[in-house]
Amino acid sequence: MTSLQSDPGTQEHQHHSHSHGHGPAAPVSQHLRKVIAAVLIPFAAAVVVGLVVLWPGGAPAHERTGVGFDRQTQQGKVVSVETVGCEDVNASQAPVTGDTAASSGGSATGREPGLCKKASVRVTTGPDEGRKFVEIVQPGAPRQLREGQGVVVAYAPDAPHDLQYSVTDVDRKFPMVLLAGVFALAVVVVGRLRGVMALVALAVSFAVLTLFILPAVLQGSNPLLVAVVGAGAIMLIALYMCHGVTARTSVAVIGTLISLLLIGLLGSLFIGWASLSGNTDDSTGLIHGLYPHIDMSGLLLAGVIIGSLGVLDDVTVTQTSAVWELHQADPSMGVRKLYRAGIRIGRDHIASVVNTLVLAYAGAALPLLLLFSIAQSSVGAVANSELVAEEIVRTLIGSIGLVASVPVTTVLAALVVSADRTDPGAEAVASGPVRGGRGRRRRARR
Repeated sequence: MTSLQSDPGTQEHQHHSHSHGHGPAAPVSQHLRKVIAAVLIPFAAAVVVGLVVLWPGGAPAHERTGVGFDRQTQQGKVVSVETVGCEDVNASQAPVTGDTAASSGGSATGREPGLCKKASVRVTTGPDEGRKFVEIVQPGAPRQLREGQGVVVAYAPDAPHDLQYSVTDVDRKFPMVLLAGVFALAVVVVGRLRGVMALVALAVSFAVLTLFILPAVLQGSNPLLVAVVGAGAIMLIALYMCHGVTARTSVAVIGTLISLLLIGLLGSLFIGWASLSGNTDDSTGLIHGLYPHIDMSGLLLAGVIIGSLGVLDDVTVTQTSAVWELHQADPSMGVRKLYRAGIRIGRDHIASVVNTLVLAYAGAALPLLLLFSIAQSSVGAVANSELVAEEIVRTLIGSIGLVASVPVTTVLAALVVSADRTDPGAEAVASGPVRGGRGRRRRARR
């Protein structure tokens, strides 16, 4: 029975190891703390200065064009829906809804007689609250309306009175909010305090994006500079908030910073070399039309940097934690052994992350790839088109940065944790009670 009793010295050692794994990292030498601070403090100061200098104070005002997303919108509700003959409501021509998808679908099917839906819609927000209008939905339209459904209505002040309002989308706020609530609950239940801090960091990241990055770009600031400052702020806030102000987190921050610099350099080189304009679809064309001073290729590069940041955080934190845990398991491991063991873990991470990036793009671009397949275009022709080449360059540059972050972060973590040594005298004092306690128990058992 005596062998099952707790040893106070052992308890102290276990508590010390536990604090390493989940609390602050083991004490780093004073010299290394100064080196880490010498790198991070100027970087953090530069980020703060950049935020102050580039702070936009809100997006610039402009007159709405009424095209695409740049339309005045209000909320509405479908009051009633009745079935009528398409010929009776003159549905042989596409209705003026401002929705290109609905119009194109309607014009294709409206030439044949059939049954259409006549929806009465009431505006529920804005100066014309309570006003009703009629929306004709043809049988082949991709979006059908039902009674009691919430909708988004577009307002065209220059149109005739009866055509000023039209349904442009459905109101899907409730399912989106519900899904976000389920996500937040899952994160908090599984992650507990770490999950709460992750959600707070997510909110801060979204605030930096919407309050700083987007308005600053619209104000005419250099998109690359804005992206670097914004990504730096997100990185510092998110990593330290989620993982604590420790040497371990600082190593992950430095590894992420080096990888972001590499991504920025490669992106600037290959976006210019491949002559990618960044103006490839209706959204970017509308932005360029409204704000001609925005550098669209710079905006593309900014998107590459911001898009890579989230995955980089994951890779660098995982690698740093892996090296720290390897050191905890075997404190006698030197820099080379730690690096080799950590890089073996990193290779598995690289394989999964790169595959994830490629499949994520393929999934998002599936309709576009289907169009190329229907046209029987060759792989070379598809890859050479700017719309696809832009995403290929974005994915490959981000993947190169991710791959580079593994050895960079691993070697930094191995160097720092190998120098993680307490004073020998302190170790002797700390180990004395442990040996003494064991010796006393041995004598007592004898």
